[in-house]
Amino acid sequence: MTFDELVSYAQQLADFVGPNIYLKAVMIAAAFVIIGKIADKSISGIIGRFARQTSNNFDNQIVDLIHRPIFLSFVLLGLSLATWQLKLPTAPTFITIGIIKTIAIFVWYSTIMGLMAITAGTLSKSRDRKIVQTGMLSLLHNVLKIIAVALTVYFLFLAWNIDVTAWLASAGIVGLALSFAAKDTLSNLFAGVSIIMDAPYKTGDFIILDSGERGVVTDIGLRSTRILTRDDVEITVPNGIIGNGKIINEAGGPPAQHRIRIAVGVAYGSDIDQVIEVLAAVAANHSEVLANPEPRVRFRLFGESSLNFELLVWIAKPIDRGRVSHELNCDVYKALRKNQIEIPFPQRDLHVRTMPAPTSD
Repeated sequence: MTFDELVSYAQQLADFVGPNIYLKAVMIAAAFVIIGKIADKSISGIIGRFARQTSNNFDNQIVDLIHRPIFLSFVLLGLSLATWQLKLPTAPTFITIGIIKTIAIFVWYSTIMGLMAITAGTLSKSRDRKIVQTGMLSLLHNVLKIIAVALTVYFLFLAWNIDVTAWLASAGIVGLALSFAAKDTLSNLFAGVSIIMDAPYKTGDFIILDSGERGVVTDIGLRSTRILTRDDVEITVPNGIIGNGKIINEAGGPPAQHRIRIAVGVAYGSDIDQVIEVLAAVAANHSEVLANPEPRVRFRLFGESSLNFELLVWIAKPIDRGRVSHELNCDVYKALRKNQIEIPFPQRDLHVRTMPAPTSD
């Protein structure tokens, strides 16, 4: 049975009570209360059958959410038809219908907001948390809220026969003026959207900015990004600056591990095999150096005063780089001294060709 057939059927039932328009109005309203109950049970039952086939709670929450708006929609429709049946003067009819439409708009606005909250909660608990970590979920939720509010206001204007053309034109002029007055804010806003969409970093990543600041990303907002440095100082950087600069993400790439390079110089004449063995042992004995990828020792070049080696190790978190580098440097120095491997200092030979003649007093 179609919707028009339902309306026609309700009016036919109302004709059985006789010519009394008040009884007809009550009959129509009562009929739509019954129809609303039937529709609520039918639609909820259909969705409920699908919900029972899934393992998550999302579908069950949707079923619980739509009970009230489906029933109230039919009740409000019945009240509207009953109002028309009464054949009141134009002004009371317009006000009554406007109030009923307003209630219906707010009922469905509340339903849509509830649906967005349920969806956001479900996505935030999902296994694929990339959309949450990048802040995309928060952005989408806020944008959808703004759209829902704008549509609600638009339908309220239509419900009360208010011409929206002039309002839209005024809003366009005001928006243009605000865009010129707040161009820096808008620049940061669009850069924030770009950062969230492109995701060059996420909350918890260790990044280095063009200006040299280095720290953990604690929050990615639409206007700015907050970074906590190793000195426990929070830096707020406008997204416009970050969007136009080079960002080094030390936690980027498939793994979150970070590589440390320890440069070591030993004296000419040292046993290079012994040096490699000593440096490898230092890396193997440190508890925070990862075994996979395994540490490496490389003989890099012949320096002016030393043979230059490099110890390359991996650690689990970039934030620990400074402390682990300090500990490895200490361990390397102690190990070289213990094995009597000399660490040279820069030397220069000075050749004197002539000496000034002695002067007599």
